[in-house]
Amino acid sequence: MDAFICTTCGTQYAPTPAPPSACIICEEERQFVLPSGQAWTTLQRLERSHMPTFRDEAGLVGIGIMPAFGITQRALLVPAEDGNVLWDCVSLISDVMVNLIKGIGGLKAIAISHPHYYTTMVEWSRAFGGIPVYLHAADREWIMRPDPCLELWTGETRAIAPGLTLLRTGGHFDGGTIMHWAGGCEGRGALLSGDLLQVVLDRKHLGFMRSYPNYIPLGAAAVRTIAERVMPFEYDAIYGAFWNRVIPKDAKRAMQVSVARHIEWLERSIV
Repeated sequence: MDAFICTTCGTQYAPTPAPPSACIICEEERQFVLPSGQAWTTLQRLERSHMPTFRDEAGLVGIGIMPAFGITQRALLVPAEDGNVLWDCVSLISDVMVNLIKGIGGLKAIAISHPHYYTTMVEWSRAFGGIPVYLHAADREWIMRPDPCLELWTGETRAIAPGLTLLRTGGHFDGGTIMHWAGGCEGRGALLSGDLLQVVLDRKHLGFMRSYPNYIPLGAAAVRTIAERVMPFEYDAIYGAFWNRVIPKDAKRAMQVSVARHIEWLERSIV
């Protein structure tokens, strides 16, 4: 049986004799199903139709897919003791990708910000010996391929390696998670935010949305909560979810300005 992958969001489902009737993730209001209808592929087909890309992303190794696939996020390799941690995930995984990553220290764990980037996380874990995949338990309903490698954590923070701490911000998803990298920015700290804190095109501000494709903003209370949870951490950079979406310096100020701007426009009365 094949483990089918949704071509719109890139999520891999548990193996079945035929494709699922629908992608549960795409049918929910934070995603979408194209007017042409639901479509599926498999990892084997994806290996034939797409290729991996590796690029420097503000000092980290970024991993993406060409041509564009799914939501088009890229993953990041974050250095840790005795190996790297993969932050977020992409749908494609191949022998070439595995061998290259092993050549630069391998993987000891995977941490994913939210369900839109779960993709082929089980395949990635198995390719590196069944390493743990850290997901927040509040998002367990969106796991489409259960596996023993999935480590569901609870609470507000979880240290997964020296200097690497997961922080639940909520917002976009109840279990939405960012990662604090204490050693980032030459010791000044960095946040890896997926699109819980969405680095926007000017790379000076952040966006806060329940749904990006459907333009549903987060409310003021949710954004204030995110800001409160992030405040105690020291950081000078924020790595967003997509290529070149990095705020390389003064990111803490960018966070404060962006929160204030978002709330101001939510609460402003326009006649």
